[in-house]
Amino acid sequence: LAQASPHQPEFPPRQPLCARRAARYLDAMGGASSFIAMLSIAGFLGMAWIATKVSRLAGVSSIVLEITTGVVLGPAMLGLVSKEYTECQHARHIDCTEPPNLKELIAEGKPLGEGLGMIANMDYCPREQYAHDEQHHVDHSELGHNETGHNETTDHNATGHDETGHDETAAAAMGSDEMGAASNGSAFARDGEAVAAAGLEGRQIDGGGGGGGGVDGHRRLSGGGGTYSSYEECLVKSCEAEVAHHCSLTPDFFTLIGHAGVALMIFESGMHFDFEKAGKVGPKACCVAVLGTILPLITGAALTVIYGRPLMPDGVSVGTALAPTSVGIALRLLGEAKVLQEDFGQAIITAAFVDDILSLVLFNVLFSLRGEFNVMSTVVYPIVGVAFMGIAMLLAVKFWPYFINQVVMPRVPEKEGAKVSPKDEVLFLIMMILLVLYATTTHFLGTHLWGCFIAGMSFACLDSDHHAHHVWVKQTKRATSWMIRIFFSATVAFSIPVSKLLSVEAFLKGSLMGIGPCILTKVLCAPFMGPAKFVIGWAMVGRAEFA
Repeated sequence: LAQASPHQPEFPPRQPLCARRAARYLDAMGGASSFIAMLSIAGFLGMAWIATKVSRLAGVSSIVLEITTGVVLGPAMLGLVSKEYTECQHARHIDCTEPPNLKELIAEGKPLGEGLGMIANMDYCPREQYAHDEQHHVDHSELGHNETGHNETTDHNATGHDETGHDETAAAAMGSDEMGAASNGSAFARDGEAVAAAGLEGRQIDGGGGGGGGVDGHRRLSGGGGTYSSYEECLVKSCEAEVAHHCSLTPDFFTLIGHAGVALMIFESGMHFDFEKAGKVGPKACCVAVLGTILPLITGAALTVIYGRPLMPDGVSVGTALAPTSVGIALRLLGEAKVLQEDFGQAIITAAFVDDILSLVLFNVLFSLRGEFNVMSTVVYPIVGVAFMGIAMLLAVKFWPYFINQVVMPRVPEKEGAKVSPKDEVLFLIMMILLVLYATTTHFLGTHLWGCFIAGMSFACLDSDHHAHHVWVKQTKRATSWMIRIFFSATVAFSIPVSKLLSVEAFLKGSLMGIGPCILTKVLCAPFMGPAKFVIGWAMVGRAEFA
């Protein structure tokens, strides 16, 4: 049998027979039930509800207090909500922590644990290529040492090395890098945002020739999409990227509920879209979106370089993460202030979505920098997505009002005494079908949030009394309210790395990054919007979905 893994969990010793019988008796009586877990979740949701009500009584947005409640009661601090409920299954069961004796375990051929062992068997990190690079580096070091005392011998060896070994090594490294980039192109497209978030930390983008690029001259391309200086680093980072990818496919319960709530809220907000007002403020709103994307990108990258980090990929990654605006937060604030139908409210909606389109293009460009340039995801998909949005907007104005009001509704029979009229049921069914159809389409073109908003826009021109919005709110108001509350108090709050923010260095650098590239660049992105310029700027500050 293989030697036990150092990360294998230790099971408690077997209990005596009498203790096991007592436990079975308590189980039968409900003594070992899940009541405490249910009570904890109920207490957390109750406190989140109280945070919402207190904020409304104080006349301020509930977002800040909801997030604060989640941070305090979450697993990072008081732990009222157990950590098992806030992590996806793969993050709970696959440990990517680097053991202190990792090099010894690799050298002796011992098990590396489930996470690192999984990556070692997936050909993400070709060990023989890293060993070749390390030997090549050692040879160069020895060559430099010989040059000090043996000039003649060194000249001869250096000449021979340049003519033969170095060229062969460079060719082999270049070939292996190209093969790695080609073989893992599908992995880049598959992993998306989650891999970038988990795997870009500590990477250097390959400079294009051989194994050398970035800072080190012997960094090697990995299956996770970046380049790493050692085999051990490749295992750890690729493991984190693989776990992040699976967690994006099967998230934890709170994340799933929160994201579903954002999708429903954005669909509802699309019904408030005023095409006439958007036509007036649209060009200026697009300029706001461009400034709101470029300014955080440039200033965030510049400040990261000042902090001593390389421009590629660290600086560009930070700037790209600061570029997008949270449509969910912007719409939540506009809804609470009841100004969604104002001119500046329509300008904020338009600017926020254009901002996210531009940010998505930046994300795709950033992902392509990790390997071969992907024309489809970087160029074609965004163009197709914009064209789809244009066609959907045309249908929202010309086709759907006629189809629903003149074709469908006259054919629906009336039913007296029904709590919900058949026409409202049919209308709600059409809404759900269009929501799923549009969201699925734009999911493969960039993000499902585009489709949610476009689907809502399709019902903005049905009639003047906003009957479609009334039908939607009547059926989903309470569910959407709770989902959005969970999004801020759980999905967002639980993702904040509290332990990593408790150092003085992190606080000071993070404060500078937050005040400058994160806040001021957005606040000052609408100088030509008249008296509402700062209102629009502050509404563009929020970040959640993409960042």
